[in-house]
Amino acid sequence: MSETPDPEVIELASKVFDLARTGDADALAAYVDAGVPANLTNDKGDTLVMLAAYHGHAAAVTALLERGAEADRANDRGQTPLAGAVFKGEDAVIRTLLAGGANPEAGTPSALDTARMFGKTELLELFGAR
Repeated sequence: MSETPDPEVIELASKVFDLARTGDADALAAYVDAGVPANLTNDKGDTLVMLAAYHGHAAAVTALLERGAEADRANDRGQTPLAGAVFKGEDAVIRTLLAGGANPEAGTPSALDTARMFGKTELLELFGAR
């Protein structure tokens, strides 16, 4: 019993995902405060936090985490926002996610594995790895 999604809902979701990609922290916060789920996911399982993190928007990540978004929520490929931020070299986002409770060992590959893969020794130290 599958319903056809409401075009207005799809349009709103697309707008909110775009806000995450562009890092509009204030608008994201307003939408979540108005009832948009903080852990809203797209068709690939990417959350708003994942999109904001991957695109380097620490303030947007903070706004979402403060509103209950999960720091470690993996997408359909097992990737976490922290691993994405490590891959992209987004240091401010990495620190924001860690402050929000992200686990460097979560996901596949994990942020820890990603840091090892790219030889990012400073992140390995930050994550407490040897």
